[in-house]
Amino acid sequence: MRLLACVLLVAALASPAAAETVSPPCAGEEFRQLDFWVGTWDLAWEGGKGENIITRDFNDCVIRENFSDLSPVTEGSLPFRGTSVSTYHVPSSLWRQTWVDNQGGYYALTGGPQPDGTFVLTDSRLHDAAPHARMVFDNITPDSLTWRWQGSEDGVTWQDRWVITYTRRAAP
Repeated sequence: MRLLACVLLVAALASPAAAETVSPPCAGEEFRQLDFWVGTWDLAWEGGKGENIITRDFNDCVIRENFSDLSPVTEGSLPFRGTSVSTYHVPSSLWRQTWVDNQGGYYALTGGPQPDGTFVLTDSRLHDAAPHARMVFDNITPDSLTWRWQGSEDGVTWQDRWVITYTRRAAP
């Protein structure tokens, strides 16, 4: 009886249905919308410079950011460091990003590609009195982009608070 069970098990495992491959969980085109950001980047902004290393992780379902401010620091301060994880959220058809940093900063953002070619992620406000904030990726090319951290009093009119020019680092 055991021999028959083993033969049936082997036959079932060898069947075409068992040989089918399963699509990776994040294989859809929407999961590639932020791929322009993946890579190692040299950063420049007014009065500063840094690097940002963006990778894909967790079966290509998550984009991980590791930001480092490489500007000279003043005595008694720490260099600014931060990290984020981003993923496409299928039920809402939006990208979601969580950012944390060594200054106690935390942001939960949602958004995605816009008709004008930008990619916008807007901060989730915890209460009505909280400021409006968002990040905008624009001027996107294979080797460069502009990142803007923007604020707004009314959620309609936006002002740049921090603008970073990204230049893709050439492979060694």
